[in-house]
Amino acid sequence: MKRLLTALFLSNVGHTYSNLSRLFLRMFVGVMFLTLCVSRITHLVELPPGFNGFLGMSPTASMTTLLVIESLCAASIILGFLTRYAVVIPILVMCLAEYVTLSSPAGQSAGLFSFQPFSFQPGYPVMFIGIFLFILLAGPGKISLDYVIAAYLIENRDDDEVLEKA
Repeated sequence: MKRLLTALFLSNVGHTYSNLSRLFLRMFVGVMFLTLCVSRITHLVELPPGFNGFLGMSPTASMTTLLVIESLCAASIILGFLTRYAVVIPILVMCLAEYVTLSSPAGQSAGLFSFQPFSFQPGYPVMFIGIFLFILLAGPGKISLDYVIAAYLIENRDDDEVLEKA
């Protein structure tokens, strides 16, 4: 009985799977966010009439720019490339989506987020925000391009650098 309990409870002591779980979380949220971007790209012609462009661009051009940036961020999160920088834009977009969703009265249109490809249930963007904030704080883990590039740069740095006394 003692061997069974030892095998059940102590077999994973000292083993952590934090890097694998960070990979899974990055892949999951990246694929979900990319799916959201692709669904909005396919319905791009259905922009609501109240949506105004930004930076002097037309509504379609500004929305296309935003969706391309979101897609690049999602792909970067999946690959683990510049991960901590790549989550900043999705956090801002989801904060805006949650603000617009909560600020519009129940029966009124919420502008850009009011029709099917762009609509959110209240709290849905908060889920993305929480996961993106975790990735921002915890980092991508060892199973990422960030780690591979950092390891390469550390291995190939110049060891000739000598601190000079002032």
